[in-house]
Order: sequence, then structure tokens, then C-alpha cells
Amino acid sequence: MLKVEGIVKSYKTGGFFAKERQNILRNISFECGSGECLGIIGESGSGKSTLGRLVLGIEKPDRGTVRLNGENVLHRTVRLGHLSAVFQDYTSSINPYFTVEEAILEPITAQRKSRAEDRSKVELLLNQVGLNPSYMSKHAHELSGGEAQRVCIARAISTEPECIVLDEAVSSLDVSVQIQVLKLLKELKELYNMSYIFITHDLQAAAYICDRIIIFRDGQIEETVEAQRLKDVQSPYARKLLNSLITF
Repeated sequence: MLKVEGIVKSYKTGGFFAKERQNILRNISFECGSGECLGIIGESGSGKSTLGRLVLGIEKPDRGTVRLNGENVLHRTVRLGHLSAVFQDYTSSINPYFTVEEAILEPITAQRKSRAEDRSKVELLLNQVGLNPSYMSKHAHELSGGEAQRVCIARAISTEPECIVLDEAVSSLDVSVQIQVLKLLKELKELYNMSYIFITHDLQAAAYICDRIIIFRDGQIEETVEAQRLKDVQSPYARKLLNSLITF
């Protein structure tokens, strides 16, 4: 289980020696259970991606903790193989000098599992994300957007993590490809019983894949609601935000 408790985060404004700080996250607390997909929806600049980086242990909070199974994610041993991520910009997520095989092997190598199993593991992962073994020798520039994001997903699940942070992971893809990737993510979550933190501004995507959704506002949790009860949000801001995000 992922548990976020009392997270506070701010950044300096106006240069390196400036004393003023801008509050980004204010007393954020929530839990994400095993196998659950927890969505985080909010306007641009609301602090969603900052929260994602804190969950991944990439940044340190000013106050509060993020724990995975009771252990602080700031410790590398807690994150390694247990937390993973898929970001919006798939073009910069894959080292351009790496083949697809090398890109997928990165996290596996970090764990240093048996080299003898490496190639068969990559083939299995590619198959699970809908790509055949011929992709192993390709480089990022030879892939379409959808193919590159599938490779990023294969890499993210390669260590069979307990939780994956998906930060706008489908927003830069064509609509038809988005649907394919969302279906894939849903299937993989069931297959591996992983948890997802699904950060997005896309209401339809969140409603499709998430179990619960957190409405984010100016670095604070405005409301949390079951995905199937989105239409029943209580706060005026949540209703206004959801109405503005509906595109159908």
C-alpha cells in the first residue's frame, strides 16, 4: 500500500538567493491500495506533477512522508523495483542511443537479475504490450508515438512493481492510440495486480481506468470520489472543473 501523509512542498521564487517561497503542495494525505488505480485530476499548475515526483522519491518534501508498505520512498532500496513511472514525453524518456531491448533492460539491470533470462524477459514484455520481438533492435526515432509509449510501459512493468505513477501518460497520443494504450494499461494492472497513480487532465481517461479520483486545487485535495460517482461531486469547484473537462 502507498500512503501519503501530510505532504508539504514549496520552491524558492526569484532566483537562487531569494528568500520567498511559493507553496505548491499543502498538507496532502491519501492512500492507494494494492491493485487500485487512483486518479489525480486538476488544472495546469495545481501541483499534480510535483506530487508525482514526490511519490516516486525523485524530490523530497518539505514536510510529510510518502511510504510504500510502511517504508519511506526516499530510500533507494524501497523504490528500486517497487516503484516505476511512465511520463508524457516518451521522446525523451528513452535514451536515443539505446535499442528498445537496452531501454527495457535498464531497470532489470539495476536489480541485476540473471542475464540468461534477459532476452526472453524482453520478448515477453514486448508481447504483453502488443509489440513483436523485431522491435528489440529498433531505436526511439524509428518508433511511432504509440509504439514508443508502449516501450515505456514495458520498461515500467519490467520489474513487476507494486505501483506505477502515470503522469499524463496518454495525453500526447492521438485519440485512437490513447484508447489502445488505456486498454493495455487496464489489462496489465489486472495481470500484475499493480497500483496506479494516474495523473491527468483527461476526465474521460480517468473515468475509464480509475477506481477513485482525487480532485486537485491549488496544491490541495478538494474532493475524493469514486470514479463511477463522478457526477455526484459535492464542491462547486469540483463540479465546475469536471464540466470544463468534459469534451463530449
